[in-house]
Amino acid sequence: MATDDKNRATAAAILPLVGGAENIDTIAHCMTRLRLSLRDRSLVREEELKALPAVMGVVDDDTYQIVLGPGTVARVTPEFEALVAEERTAADQATPPAGQASASAPASAAKPTSAPKPTSAAEPASAAAPDEGAAPGEGSAPGEGSAPGPRPTTADELAAQGAAIKQRQKARNATPVKLFLRRIANIFVPLIPALIGCGIVAGINGLLANLGWLPGIVPALTAIASGFMSLIAVFVGYNTAKEFGGTPILGGAVAAIIVFAGVQNVSAFGQKLAPGQGGVLGALGAALLAVYVEKQCRRWVPEALDVLVTPTLTVLVSGLVTLFGLMFVAGEVSTAIGDFANWLLANGGAGAGFVLGGLFLPLVMLGLHQALIPIHTTLIQQQGFTVLLPILAMAGAGQVGAAVAVYLRLPRNESIRKTIKSALPAGFLGVGEPLIYGVSLPLGRPFITACVGGAFGGGFVGLFNQLGDAVGSTAIGPSGWALFPLLKGDHGLGTTVAIYAAGLVAGYVVGFVATYFFGFSKQMLVELNEPKAGSAPGATAPAGADDAPPASAAAQTTGQTAAAKTTGQAAAGQAAAGQTAGETGAGQTGAGAEGAPATV
Repeated sequence: MATDDKNRATAAAILPLVGGAENIDTIAHCMTRLRLSLRDRSLVREEELKALPAVMGVVDDDTYQIVLGPGTVARVTPEFEALVAEERTAADQATPPAGQASASAPASAAKPTSAPKPTSAAEPASAAAPDEGAAPGEGSAPGEGSAPGPRPTTADELAAQGAAIKQRQKARNATPVKLFLRRIANIFVPLIPALIGCGIVAGINGLLANLGWLPGIVPALTAIASGFMSLIAVFVGYNTAKEFGGTPILGGAVAAIIVFAGVQNVSAFGQKLAPGQGGVLGALGAALLAVYVEKQCRRWVPEALDVLVTPTLTVLVSGLVTLFGLMFVAGEVSTAIGDFANWLLANGGAGAGFVLGGLFLPLVMLGLHQALIPIHTTLIQQQGFTVLLPILAMAGAGQVGAAVAVYLRLPRNESIRKTIKSALPAGFLGVGEPLIYGVSLPLGRPFITACVGGAFGGGFVGLFNQLGDAVGSTAIGPSGWALFPLLKGDHGLGTTVAIYAAGLVAGYVVGFVATYFFGFSKQMLVELNEPKAGSAPGATAPAGADDAPPASAAAQTTGQTAAAKTTGQAAAGQAAAGQTAGETGAGQTGAGAEGAPATV
């Protein structure tokens, strides 16, 4: 009961800070984030939102995403939906003047409370300065100087720069191809909870079957684990039509043709079709075609006949094309994807794993990782697991190792060390966004050395795939330690778990070593280990006097300038701190990791 009250309190605290119920169009959630479509994002009081204890960070993307962490988000979202419904009902029952007043209250409150709009405005400004000086941090020689500008030396400044990098990358990723890939990802993200649940049940069932325990339960668990996967094409079709503006049930109806047992009596291109042929790719194509046919019908069919003609033509035309074209083509593509993944890891496992593990985080930044989601799903549907996800998960291991090295290399920078301590637990569980955008990416070099750690971890797992010990995951979404319950391979579970665990250790160790010895120039270490000189205005002059016995006027002037700069950046630093220090459970990936994807 106390937990329910806590979740409702969290939802109640969030609602007014996003502009109230009238500012919300749609509500959804993934593994870690509450995703809101907002009518006016200027009504969001972001700094107050980040300051809430339950909020681990925010992501301003195509939807406004509030990071609450795994488990929590699934409990807070229903409470949030109920509060939105209650507020709307109350507004509808109120008289027009009262309704208008209550609707305008969040808006009017938003302006003063987010007060320091200078804070938001200052954020790009404070981030811009470090960004101009980011070149040295991103790989300049130790001797290259401080001319470009001040390097960020506190967690607040790093977070501001990380947020700026994120915004610039978001703008670059707004290309038609990447936006299309994002929409494809939106189709599969809602399926992740079912994939995880059924995947874990499948793992338990496999363990019981191998041990010969509870033979009467094994068939029942098989049905539970396999039921969703046998009908996943229907869910993909439904979500596809919904995402692309069609009638969801018509997309599901057309996709259901693919899994209907009677398709075995249909021949296409001289071959008998098989139920499920084409899998999720076929369902995706069939639903996209259904959306196109439906939209054309809406344009040309008279309104009096629309309710009869449009659904009929949509299902008939799309169904015929699916049976006599798409199922065969999608089946060939799906088979080719599975064969290529197996061939790649069987023949070039170590090299392929090295490349995939090392480049996954850059792919995430470019928005290209979303193309992997249907590939993962296709492999799971074909083989029962995806061999790619455990390799890609090593990217997060490299980030964890790099973060530990940064922690040890900056013994006097309490601000950054505090951020790392708060974000590391989530990093071990495969949620890498706080470490990436709060630490390694703004610093530059540590991001690169973290990718090196991921490359070696991926190469290790890939090597064992090449040697015949395939390591896969029965679901997408989790990463890091959270992936252990979903592991599956072509040998015993113990072997599979041992290989994956050793890969994580390899990623941790190499990421740590590479960052510790190559992640910082001498100048970076000097600048990043002196945060207190600029963060304590009253102590600036004495510190300068201690370091330089002749306490000259020039030294005092320099200290005052640094103090003024720190004071001026306080607002932006405070705004960014909520994202950095509080974002300990962020992300899909992973992932990452929308995974990793995120997972992502």
